[in-house]
Amino acid sequence: MAKIIVLFNLKPGVSVADYERFARETDLPIVNKLPSVRSFEVLKAQGTLAGGASPYQYLEIIDLVSLEQLGQDVSTETMQKVAATFQSMADNPQFIITESL
Repeated sequence: MAKIIVLFNLKPGVSVADYERFARETDLPIVNKLPSVRSFEVLKAQGTLAGGASPYQYLEIIDLVSLEQLGQDVSTETMQKVAATFQSMADNPQFIITESL
């Protein structure tokens, strides 16, 4: 099954508290209920193993049941609103589609 990894920083002027409230109260509960999603988690970077700063503030891991179904799920009015809010906060997020070896 595919997983989508999303790497991003917050846009200038977006507060960590506002983003994390959105993630906890809106994004996580709604996305985790989608038929196409097995699990969804948002991770806050703490740094690199070598001790340096992470190039990204946040990472998302979306474990999918079906990539095709995800396309249908994100077309709903609710998900369009969630996606619009996310895009207003995230600075050029990178969505990487992966598969297990």
